[in-house]
Amino acid sequence: MLTERLFRTDDLPPADRFECWRELVSGTHAPLDLLSDHRADFLASQRVLDLGAVSVWPTTFQPVCFRRTPKLIRQSDPEGLHLSLSLHGALRAVRSNEETVHGPDSLCVVDTSRPVDVHAGDDSRPHTGVGLEVPKALLPLPRHTFDRVTTVRLSTREGFGALLAQLLTQLANDTSPYQAADGPRLGTVVIDLLSALLGHVLDTDRSLPPETHRQALVLRIRAFVQQHLHDPQLSPCTIAAAHHISRSYLYRLFEDEEESIAAWIRGQRLEHARRDLAQPAMRTTPIHAIAACWCFTHAADFTRAFRRAYGMSPREYRSFAIAHSAM
Repeated sequence: MLTERLFRTDDLPPADRFECWRELVSGTHAPLDLLSDHRADFLASQRVLDLGAVSVWPTTFQPVCFRRTPKLIRQSDPEGLHLSLSLHGALRAVRSNEETVHGPDSLCVVDTSRPVDVHAGDDSRPHTGVGLEVPKALLPLPRHTFDRVTTVRLSTREGFGALLAQLLTQLANDTSPYQAADGPRLGTVVIDLLSALLGHVLDTDRSLPPETHRQALVLRIRAFVQQHLHDPQLSPCTIAAAHHISRSYLYRLFEDEEESIAAWIRGQRLEHARRDLAQPAMRTTPIHAIAACWCFTHAADFTRAFRRAYGMSPREYRSFAIAHSAM
């Protein structure tokens, strides 16, 4: 099973429940003020699933208002996005006197760097949902677009939104098919789906400026590359054809990025190979087989590229990573 932490207010004295749950939520997400008419005997349960840099938390709690205030933001900002999928009940997000309502058909997005009040549950029934925490640094979006991400509607009825909602719901219902080592792999899947969803939504929002559409196209290209890293035919030519653009325009898109498209593909393949080398379950898989899986056909080339990227050979890294995983 995945690594997870479980919290239940039933395990605590009534007088301590609300404050303990507030500390848990603030530690998982970001510092928050919480308001509730039920704090005298608050009822809540929450599981936090560890997916590497990403965390997913199925939760049920009595009606509450979460407040992320300017003062709290100045005190601490983890620079993250929180997405909430409501399973039972609605979420009302209030920003600068503008209110959006989210049910099971859409995702509520909170940027830890922006003030917001989120009202969950009603007077009669608790709220049940699944939260998702993702560092903004893992999403290939320009900083100025995060304001728009919190205001556009992320539907869960179709496309990438439906796929992401299905994955979150599945994880909330049953983690038994997975091992603890699968957590980071699932985290990568979640990030890829979320990146594709945001890229699609930003690209179809015609009210956005051209620069945002350019970044959305880059985002879609990055998601496409992640899905086809195993394919030895993946190249600037095939990427450009898949997105109906010229190869020269593809190169121009990446001129303002940190790496060229070819360098980024190579770096992503190296990173996936590094992750596989660190997996105890793959310790008997030959290094050349892992390299070939990520399209490095010449062992010597792979070793040189790996050493340049990580400061040690693949064999040395595997020994180091497996030894530390056993501690």
